[in-house]
Amino acid sequence: MTSPRVVITGMGMITPLGNTPQQVWQSLRAGKSGIGRLTDMGINDFPFVAGGRAWDFSGEIDDFGPLEPGPKKAIRKGLKMMCREIQMGIAASQRAIADAGDIASYGPERIGVVFGVDHITTEPVEFAGSIRSCRDESGKFDFGRWGTHGLPQITPLWLLKYLPNMPASHVAIYNDFRGPSNSLTMREAAGNLAIGEALAVIQRGAADVMLVGATGTRLHLLRSLHIALQETVWTDREALPETWSRPFDLDRRGMVLAEGSAAIVLEKESSARARGATIWGEVRGAGSAMAGQGPSQSDLHQSLKISTLAALRRARLAPHDLGHIHAHGASTLRMDAAEATALHSIFGTTTPLTALKGHTGNMGAGSGLAELICSVVAMQEGPLFPTLNYDTPDPDCPLGPVSRGCWDRPAGSSVLNVSLTPQGQSSTVIVSKWDP
Repeated sequence: MTSPRVVITGMGMITPLGNTPQQVWQSLRAGKSGIGRLTDMGINDFPFVAGGRAWDFSGEIDDFGPLEPGPKKAIRKGLKMMCREIQMGIAASQRAIADAGDIASYGPERIGVVFGVDHITTEPVEFAGSIRSCRDESGKFDFGRWGTHGLPQITPLWLLKYLPNMPASHVAIYNDFRGPSNSLTMREAAGNLAIGEALAVIQRGAADVMLVGATGTRLHLLRSLHIALQETVWTDREALPETWSRPFDLDRRGMVLAEGSAAIVLEKESSARARGATIWGEVRGAGSAMAGQGPSQSDLHQSLKISTLAALRRARLAPHDLGHIHAHGASTLRMDAAEATALHSIFGTTTPLTALKGHTGNMGAGSGLAELICSVVAMQEGPLFPTLNYDTPDPDCPLGPVSRGCWDRPAGSSVLNVSLTPQGQSSTVIVSKWDP
């Protein structure tokens, strides 16, 4: 039995470069960076002072795109139960649903949701009042007062604002999607993994349509501190923020923290054509892997080779068939070198490569899907966008990205989208330009 072809019929995003695929594409065409000075996090004492904020997202109902009266009322009422990270995920999802058109005609039982997320961290302000009420006469925290004085001050709905399964739950409830639902907490790898699961759900006949979303942030008082202590982050305050994120460049010094979300609608090709939907691309295959020698000894090179070859095999494509590669491009010395050497071992130096993080920084779990959407648009428009701030090739990165300012390379008709985590998790997806 032949598996049904699965296509993309809706796309939505919230990013530092804009809140629609068209806005983001125009920002790429203009060579714009979404990285700027941060003034709202209270991080003057942190080693970094800039990041990729989703500047045009306020969390107001108008940011959620065109909505029917019922979902609009429900979302407006539910905003108080969502942290910013979840709000961005819902906004990108609703925009993708609107872009897809009339998917409700399938019936609620045939529409599902799978969402990629990271662990979602509570804002410290949630406990500020409780902690103050537990101070003793000398101002020190008294643990014995927590049960009687601190805990009662925490709102009963506090946890719902931060549970990582809430983006999928909210989207399903607001749109009455009753099909398969899941949430994947896999850091940056989560978006591609969510696509892979949704693809399998549709191909085995468990659903006709799947909303695939991913949302993430590195711009959070506690999360940013954790990352600064555990990972390599750009800390040079003298350089212009828009020059900080430098995927594969010889002078890269660390990742730049960012936030964002993206979502796509997947459905069976035959059904999409029957209802006259606009088809953005076809998902051809997905792969994933995990490789390492033990704690803090990840093998990104081996992991990426395994997942890339798996995606190519499932897509029934040879390496030379790919139009371009959308690299993870974390902008750290170790990860970029491991990624470049792994890709070079499969593709050599002939396949064009780009990396959105030069424009946006690392949006955590939201990165992979946003990067894929940009590549899908590039295949529609024709040219492949350059990697911002890639100025000087690094001998340790033998796969050269598209040079800055060079728009004369075609995006081709297919893309390998790559996502990695420092722990050794890799996920890959291959999408082709739609060809009926």
